[in-house]
Amino acid sequence: MKVHSTEQEERAYLDQILRKLEWALQQVDKSARQFSKEFRQNEEYLYDQRSGMDDADRVSAGQSFKRMAFHGESNLASKRRLNKLIDSPYFGRIDFVRMGGNEPLPVYIGIHSFIDGTKETYPIYDWRAPVASMFYDFELGEAWYLTPAGEVKGTVELRRQYRIRKGKMEYMIENDVNIQDEVLQKELSQSSDDKMKNIVATIQRDQNAIVRNETSRVLIIQGVAGSGKTSIAIHRIAFLLYRFREDIAAKNTLIISPNKVFADYISNVLPELGESQIPELGMDELADELLDNKFQFQSFLQQVFAILNKKDENFIERLRFKSSSELTRQLNQYLVHLENNLFVAPSIQVGRVLVPAAFIEERFKAFQRIPLLNRIPMVITEIQSHVRSTVQRKLSGHEKTQIYKALSGALGNVSLLNLYREFYTWLGRDDLFRMNNNVLEYADVFPLIYCKMRLEEVRSYQEVKHLVIDEMQDYTPIQYAVLARLFSCKKTILGDASQTINTYGSSTAEEIEKIFPHADVVKLFRSYRSTYEITRFTQRISPNPDLVAVERHGPEPEVKEFQQREQEEEEIKHLVNRFRNSSHRTLGIICKTLSQAKTLAEILNSKDVSLLTPESTSFREGVVITTIPLAKGLEFDEVIVPFASADYYQTDLDKSLLYIACTRAMHQLTLTFTKERSRFLV
Repeated sequence: MKVHSTEQEERAYLDQILRKLEWALQQVDKSARQFSKEFRQNEEYLYDQRSGMDDADRVSAGQSFKRMAFHGESNLASKRRLNKLIDSPYFGRIDFVRMGGNEPLPVYIGIHSFIDGTKETYPIYDWRAPVASMFYDFELGEAWYLTPAGEVKGTVELRRQYRIRKGKMEYMIENDVNIQDEVLQKELSQSSDDKMKNIVATIQRDQNAIVRNETSRVLIIQGVAGSGKTSIAIHRIAFLLYRFREDIAAKNTLIISPNKVFADYISNVLPELGESQIPELGMDELADELLDNKFQFQSFLQQVFAILNKKDENFIERLRFKSSSELTRQLNQYLVHLENNLFVAPSIQVGRVLVPAAFIEERFKAFQRIPLLNRIPMVITEIQSHVRSTVQRKLSGHEKTQIYKALSGALGNVSLLNLYREFYTWLGRDDLFRMNNNVLEYADVFPLIYCKMRLEEVRSYQEVKHLVIDEMQDYTPIQYAVLARLFSCKKTILGDASQTINTYGSSTAEEIEKIFPHADVVKLFRSYRSTYEITRFTQRISPNPDLVAVERHGPEPEVKEFQQREQEEEEIKHLVNRFRNSSHRTLGIICKTLSQAKTLAEILNSKDVSLLTPESTSFREGVVITTIPLAKGLEFDEVIVPFASADYYQTDLDKSLLYIACTRAMHQLTLTFTKERSRFLV
């Protein structure tokens, strides 16, 4: 079998592969047409025979239609995969010689697998296949990969990488040390667009270990800004869906995402990898579901903006306490107190039968696995059974009513909200609970849900077999306590403690590990998003001695000073026009507050300018004006951080916000301010 050695031979082989892919696509189209014809014929036949069909015939017809629908969906999926392969059949190749063998096996690696069964064509291996792992894990020399049957050892004798777009080979790179550095540089230099891209061609060795991790029940990924942690987590889901396709489907996974814009931004990755989009849920939506839509509450972003807009020390004190692990400890003690004291068992006289309080209390405690407020109906049933067996007859309606009335008031006039409110009375800190116009503060939402789980019940999420939690640093211990009880499945938890937007409730990997003590923690220190110059600039705002910047160079960040606000706004207009005349596709103007963002949107009023607000659901190319909390997780070719003055950026929270804003930039960063710059811009 001829092994393609030269670039000319590789290009000829690519043409051969493309012809085979086109032929395969034609066969799928032919099959689809035939299927469509048969489907119509069956429909017509069943319509004509409908009057003479019995139940068995209808069941058989229904099953037939289900089989045909499955066949049609399979055809459609095959067509999508083939179209993607025709655009870019593969991105890598290794030649592997098994131990004890002589002939090298060329392993071409693509986003999907393909084999036509002929000796002239090597199969294209899906990037998730066991043999493809060597492309990411080894250089030339000794190598191995794991299969269900065990370890396969050998040597890698050649490594190549290609960029193929629209069926044309743009380049081929061969390197005997690390092929991916040069390709990575090329990929990172590309402009961003309105969707996160897949990174299968440039996954690094440490990232690959995370993606292919099959054993961790809980995996916590602490990654610096630009380390690709979200992308890695999504690729990990794609790998697990491939590896365990018999046990888990896309519908069995769930991602907790920070907002709808971010969810839209990452929505393209899994479909690009041949998997269905996975369900997504925000923490606010989850809270609404768990509370049965019965409570009005402040959203997380409203809480963040409240912190930014007002210096209310009482509000900060409430927030600080409810964001601490101390809250969970005290709440557990209070719930034990309720368990022991809330229910006061009465003695009940039913006709000639006295049901003693001790018996009733013993039956109440026997249901300790049942939420506290849900036990009364079960105790009533137990008492009725006890009385019935004593009198040896059925109970009258009056007797049943007697038992019901005596027990229904035994817990007092309680409600979930009142019991939660009384927690602070029990603490001797009534001042820690505030409701404005019957609206709960966000910091109270998950403590209330935690109480509901213990006192009543919440819906089950047993269908979720893998949970992804992004922006882990913005969730509090009580929120993790709720998630731990709700989801017993495997979890991937990721974030960066340096990018918190709530310094009063930030969680580090170490703190989350206390809630999931058997978790595995991995840390990513290499940053890929920004140029070396931008990364060096952001490190002066929030230093991290462990961070390693990719050596990709660009212009130095600019910090521009003005004496009048009007001058600053004119410069922002100029910078927007400069972007419009560049090759870049996305410009983020990232403000601290929503009022700043709205003001700039009015000043720059144009069709190519979009304003992202908490109500936004999608992200698009062009000029995007938004706030720092909404920009988290996004990236832009260029970023402008306006109004970076001493007045606006002065606290520890402001420092974190400024760092987040600047680290959104891939290629160019500009900050503007009027009069006095923030002390963080040294």
